[in-house]
Amino acid sequence: MWQADQHGGDPGTPPGPAKRPARATWAGRNYTLLTAAAVVTGLGNSGALVAAAFAVLAAGGDGTDIGLVAAARTVPLVLFLLVGGAVADRLPRHRVMVAANALNCASQGVFAALVITGQAQLWQMALLSALGGTGQAFFAPASEGMVLATVSGEQSSRAFAFFRMGVNGANIGGAALGGALVAVVGPGWVLAADAAAFAAAGLLRALLDLSGVPERGPGGGLLADLRDGWREVVSRTWLWAVVVQFAVVNAVVAAAEAVYGPQVAQEHLGGAGPWGVALGAFGAGTVVGALLMTRWKPRRILLTGALCVFPLALPSAALAVPVSAAVLIGVMFATGLFVEVFGVTWMMALHQEVPEEKFSRVSSYDWFGSLAMVPVATALAGPAEELVGRPAALWSCSAVIVLLTAAVLCVPDVRRLERRTVPRDVADDTGAPGQPGPPRASQPMPKEPSGGTGDGAAASS
Repeated sequence: MWQADQHGGDPGTPPGPAKRPARATWAGRNYTLLTAAAVVTGLGNSGALVAAAFAVLAAGGDGTDIGLVAAARTVPLVLFLLVGGAVADRLPRHRVMVAANALNCASQGVFAALVITGQAQLWQMALLSALGGTGQAFFAPASEGMVLATVSGEQSSRAFAFFRMGVNGANIGGAALGGALVAVVGPGWVLAADAAAFAAAGLLRALLDLSGVPERGPGGGLLADLRDGWREVVSRTWLWAVVVQFAVVNAVVAAAEAVYGPQVAQEHLGGAGPWGVALGAFGAGTVVGALLMTRWKPRRILLTGALCVFPLALPSAALAVPVSAAVLIGVMFATGLFVEVFGVTWMMALHQEVPEEKFSRVSSYDWFGSLAMVPVATALAGPAEELVGRPAALWSCSAVIVLLTAAVLCVPDVRRLERRTVPRDVADDTGAPGQPGPPRASQPMPKEPSGGTGDGAAASS
């Protein structure tokens, strides 16, 4: 809050100028701790992705082995996401997050020790990556919504945008720093730094002040919780429509960027260097997009977000042409900016419309939909290229994104959902709409007697 300077002397002396607080009034202790923890792990995780690949190569592996180790992390992440969401709605979410951080710290610490001592074998690296994916499966649903729960409804979009800006910046810096450190000190020490980052993040999250959070009531069992979460998803047309959309969109984007992109870069753009710059430009675009969303508060949040998905078709089209490296870099930057606008508006919609005590279950279905088809798409990308050719496969990726996004815009609830200007509890008690104009796409479900522990957002564990 604003406070006047204290002055001695003449009591008639007017008070001095107000002092600006060290941080925004809405950025309380919990918000600051959660954001700091996410930035720390963002730095560590991005560097660790680079280090893990080079650790596999240092152990005598090849590109296929790198893919196997990466898949070993993805498979348990997909398998345990729904269970992680149910657990996070049953137990205090901050404890689930701290436990997941502890598991990730231990697995990365052992991974680092094996690499540093030169004893790492492929099966060990795959097993430890699988443990890391398991930790992420429990962390991600627990973290969704926690940052937003620490600020008022009026400031939630700005808070989440600042959070995303910090995490995206950490991801970019971590990848660059990790690559440099791998060359200087070796991959093992970068993995050790990631383990230390998980430890620091777990400590920060353990310091959260949750004294005002009501205790959770007993649930009806794991399967009952999963069914309850499924009902929450299918009861909202806008929610399941976007989840289905991104199940396919994320899959084709992954195929284009992970399989086709490096090949196009090698043959037409000058190799890995320009491709790395293009990926970095995408990350820079997300930072600018997050900065934009700290100021911009669109009224129809899902309509705005859905329109910003169309540019995701541009990178595949640019690779299909293919355009020059300079043009591709510009396309990737713009795409990152628009995608970040969607990310913030999507989280606003979830936070506004889904009951807090069921948020983790719903977000676990969202995560599951986003990831489940990615391994299938990347596995089928090669056969598709052999069947129709790479340009046709890339144009198909763009067409799928455009068609699915247009289909989602045909859903009335997507076009009508509006940002509330009052907190959920106030709107629920008074029956007043959050925004004048057309009715909201989906009215909030009645809140259950037992509350949740809410707090954190985009899941970088």
